[in-house]
Amino acid sequence: MIETKAPTKAKKPTDKFADYEGVWVFIDQTDGKIAGVSLELLGAGRRLADKLNVPLSGFILGYQIEHLAQTCFEYGADVMYMIDDPLLKTYRSETYMKGTVDLCNKYKPEIILYGATTNGKDLASAVATDLATGLTADCTILDVNVEKRLLEASRPAFGGNIMATILCKNHRPQMATVRSKVMKALEPQPGRTGVLIHEPFGLREDDVKTKVLEIVREAGNRVKLDEAHIIVAGGKGLGDARGFRICYELAEVLGASVGASRDAVEAGWISHQHQVGQTGVTVTPKIYFAIGISGAVQHMVGMQNSEIIIAINKDPNAPIHNVATYSIVGDAFEIVPKLITEFKKVVKGGEAVNV
Repeated sequence: MIETKAPTKAKKPTDKFADYEGVWVFIDQTDGKIAGVSLELLGAGRRLADKLNVPLSGFILGYQIEHLAQTCFEYGADVMYMIDDPLLKTYRSETYMKGTVDLCNKYKPEIILYGATTNGKDLASAVATDLATGLTADCTILDVNVEKRLLEASRPAFGGNIMATILCKNHRPQMATVRSKVMKALEPQPGRTGVLIHEPFGLREDDVKTKVLEIVREAGNRVKLDEAHIIVAGGKGLGDARGFRICYELAEVLGASVGASRDAVEAGWISHQHQVGQTGVTVTPKIYFAIGISGAVQHMVGMQNSEIIIAINKDPNAPIHNVATYSIVGDAFEIVPKLITEFKKVVKGGEAVNV
């Protein structure tokens, strides 16, 4: 049974932010389907909320979406704030910002996490502007200072050369966006319930400046690195576009996707949609081959959560070896062809055999 009573706030020491409490996650949904990153952020939010000893809440806007609350409870939410209205059927900055700001002004969360989806990034920036608060984009590490109740939002800075931890000391709520696959979702607990709070929406269609005339679904083949089980990625150590071909050759044998470092993309060897890293895609495959990739921070934050990382680099001091499960120090143009030959012996019809 889902309760509908608002949770009681815990007593805190008196300060200018005494009225702000709780960790919130924006539940991004399209056509009644929750974005995976939102469930991942419920896992990250659960850890932060437990440290602060406060409830973990999700908030969701849309139309005919009440059934989605149960999923969020099973993935860790204690409370769900919901605005269900026909005007929210399709995402629009104006309507979603209005709903989110109204919720924030009424319930005053300490921390809000958004997935770095198209909608999430747009909404987070709009809300931050309206509430005059801070926003840290594309975080890779989230933690809290419990004593000071500060969100510690960390991300690569200065081209990925350092990790910066950003604090929002003077404004609330503290907000951050996180890309897909950076955090891990909790294992769902079937049947887990929580408090569901419905809030009204105070806009009419005539009040909204933008109108949805048509929705055009994306056409064509999109590189789905974030869904790949095996990725073969190449970097500047491969020398040129001709050298980069060995990545395609190994990927073809393994039925893998091809990725790349920023250097390889900027050199024009492969398109940007294949780029792995802070300014590319964050991936969590079962196996990640890093061939000729030195391992700059900017790249490693995008692939370090892979289950198995196999680094091939002739530089024994390359940073990539520090995160690799297996390191092969040597010339990629000697090693990779040998791997291809051996893999062909155990791969048949796209599946490994006799392993």
